[in-house]
Amino acid sequence: MEFTAGGRLEVRITPSDVGKRVSVRRLSDPGALPEKFTDTVGVLTSWNEGVVVITRRTGETVRMPESSLVAGKVVPAVPARRRGPAAGFGELARVTARAWQPVESEPLGEWTLRAASGFTRRANSVLPLGDPGMPLDDALARARAWYEERGLPPYVQTATGAEGTQELLCAALEERGWRREVTAEVRIGALAPIGDRPAEGVRLSRSVDEAWLGRYNRSAAAGPHVRHVLGAGPSVWFATVPGAGDLPAAIGRCVVDGRWAGFMAVEVDPASRRQGLGTAVMAALAGRALEEGASAAWLQVESDNDGALALYEGMGFAVHHLYHHFRSPEAGT
Repeated sequence: MEFTAGGRLEVRITPSDVGKRVSVRRLSDPGALPEKFTDTVGVLTSWNEGVVVITRRTGETVRMPESSLVAGKVVPAVPARRRGPAAGFGELARVTARAWQPVESEPLGEWTLRAASGFTRRANSVLPLGDPGMPLDDALARARAWYEERGLPPYVQTATGAEGTQELLCAALEERGWRREVTAEVRIGALAPIGDRPAEGVRLSRSVDEAWLGRYNRSAAAGPHVRHVLGAGPSVWFATVPGAGDLPAAIGRCVVDGRWAGFMAVEVDPASRRQGLGTAVMAALAGRALEEGASAAWLQVESDNDGALALYEGMGFAVHHLYHHFRSPEAGT
């Protein structure tokens, strides 16, 4: 990481660079000997009253005294993409939203308020893709009231780590006491290599049955709101691998939307893991998506799901950006 100009370390950023991606070097413990330095890369989200705040691509906020800076510079908005289809954040955010639709929604400027009786945060959170048309505090108050009317905790879904993502909004929410509860990765990859893998024994359907819902582990009672979220989307497919008992050995869901195929709800019976069933489910769904003209794939996976991360890494999926759910401080525990 090169900070020097003529052999000297220089701080070449100012408060006017808020909103830009920067790289800084600071003293870890000012005044201590020997001197130790820490490097931080992320979006400069605040520089007020002698405190510099940088939001990393992971959503982590780093605060540092201005006096601890020894070097700093503006860097390109995103690093060069090493693999995967080209995609902007706005395109992917809208594609992923269409694949997981709420029961009800309401616009708030360019934000969308979404609710589905509490089934998953994605379907019960604000999607802030643009300007809410009013000051931020007013928009958050409007959102809180909307969710409270429905007996739901207010959440805002934000993204970090790519050009055009929402580091500034993340920092503003944190300043107002909103708590980041969950972080997940949005990964993308080429679709054809997935469809080339073996897919024996996988059945595809346009709808879910009770057995499929029994294997799906995110809802104990699959009411109409669950079926609505799972069934809505441009072109929805469900995969099932029959099991020895009443429940399937593996399931999955795919939504085809133009060039994109999104994979969700890939679940494997713990007793049937390490047999390639998750891969077979995705291969069968990918094959159908290729037939419908898709060429690129995406999925979402929580950042602490090590098993799934290893599987998807091996299938060629690379991180595009991360998304987070922030919960209102006024919401009950």
